[in-house]
Amino acid sequence: MPVEVLNNLLMSQHLTLELSDEVYADLQQKANAMGLPITEWMVAVLSKQSSVVNKISASEEQQEKARQRFRNNAGAISLGYATGIDGDASN
Repeated sequence: MPVEVLNNLLMSQHLTLELSDEVYADLQQKANAMGLPITEWMVAVLSKQSSVVNKISASEEQQEKARQRFRNNAGAISLGYATGIDGDASN
């Protein structure tokens, strides 16, 4: 998310995190590499991650709907005669 977009967001909520020094240093280094304060970098990363999670959730929902449609059609085709286990007519 571009810096100008982040600056236009109205921040009305506060979130306090307790991080180890090692994790904080890693996040700070990544934010510095992007030229952003750590808080803005974290908001950008979390916002992007949220979008990805939403897409994955929608995709999983679509997959489940497809599975259900497949299950609903299982056995729905009739050849007009019984078949054996190998698919041949059981005459």
